[in-house]
Amino acid sequence: MVLCAGCERALSRGSARRIRVEGIDQAWAARPYEGVARDLVAAIKFRRLVPAARRAAALIAGEAPPGILEGVLVPVAPDPIRAAWRGFDPAEAIARELARAAGMPFAAVLVRGHHRRQVGRSRRERLASPPRVRVVGSPPAAAVLVDDVSTTGATLSASAAALRAAGCRRVVAVVLAAAPA
Repeated sequence: MVLCAGCERALSRGSARRIRVEGIDQAWAARPYEGVARDLVAAIKFRRLVPAARRAAALIAGEAPPGILEGVLVPVAPDPIRAAWRGFDPAEAIARELARAAGMPFAAVLVRGHHRRQVGRSRRERLASPPRVRVVGSPPAAAVLVDDVSTTGATLSASAAALRAAGCRRVVAVVLAAAPA
């Protein structure tokens, strides 16, 4: 068990919601970015707890709205310096576990250039200067972007733009947690 019984109860009482992200056909968050969901994001991102990624994927797979988990799972690309520092990619960990849980194909076709950290920047700054994302290889015709958290949607939007520019026709997104709009 990844979570204590109390945290598991709190997580199960949370509510999923649709989120608005420019350039994405449909976006959905399993939980608000608060409480246990925020702690779960931190456990994956900063403590490298792969079982926490498995729990996040199970939550997404179990509660995703009909039709959203159709296509190829594509993790949002990490900043290369932070990925090297962490030694792994949280979005990829969740996407790989989601691929197993939902029986879906997985393709890491996005790469990202080094960019100023999103943390600590205002919403306006994040949206005005999103990360630079590009596609390597062939993009899927239908992509399901996967990330741990969405705060402004700037990274998801940049990822969707790269996929569409490379020929992807349908782009949806699922995230473990999303900050209020």
